[in-house]
Amino acid sequence: MPSGSASRRNRPARGSVAAARRGPSTGIIIAVVVLVLFAGAVGFGIYRTQRGSGDVPVPVGGTSTSITVGQASAPATIDIYLDFQCPVCKQYETQTGPTIDKLVAAGQAKVVYHPVAFLDRFSSAQYSSRSSAASACAADAKVFPQYLTLLYANQPPENGNGLPENQLVSLGQQAGAGGDFAQCVQDNHYANWTKSVTDDASRAGVNGTPTIKVNGTDVGMSTDALTAAVAAAQR
Repeated sequence: MPSGSASRRNRPARGSVAAARRGPSTGIIIAVVVLVLFAGAVGFGIYRTQRGSGDVPVPVGGTSTSITVGQASAPATIDIYLDFQCPVCKQYETQTGPTIDKLVAAGQAKVVYHPVAFLDRFSSAQYSSRSSAASACAADAKVFPQYLTLLYANQPPENGNGLPENQLVSLGQQAGAGGDFAQCVQDNHYANWTKSVTDDASRAGVNGTPTIKVNGTDVGMSTDALTAAVAAAQR
């Protein structure tokens, strides 16, 4: 067969060349657009679901990073970064807690508590996280200060499981919590809140507990320094 004929046979028809240059047909374009829109809608639905599952619940009297005790108008703000598994935090509460209670009762100061979970590594069952989340449940039940005292009084040793959930619930009930408190603890409802509190503390440069600040200034662990800083805020 002549070479010219073979050459013509291997060439696409003229109409096919024109179609290739024009691109896909209108029907194909519409189908692709519909597919993209559908994929986008599905993706947005997944995004909303994922975002919703990661939302941070806010306890009564708190924010996404803290719980406040005292009058909002108090001139001094005491920030306390604590870990319920921290022995030194317990010592500080024993030593200075009564003074703080008096300052709050007198309207001289409010306390912003940040129950972080720095010490999970010293518990085989993430006790720092679980106790922090339970304290937010206590805030909902309006017994946070009482619960804090009981958690320290029953602080478990490091390198263990920590208190089990039923004991966390029992201590809350002893503090006066009722209603949905038990379910809140059992559901670990404030797990994302605890993570938010801990992450925020790290971003603020807090790397140890307890960390005590008055109106944003670190005052160390001295009761006298705390009292002096609160007194200065009254002037």
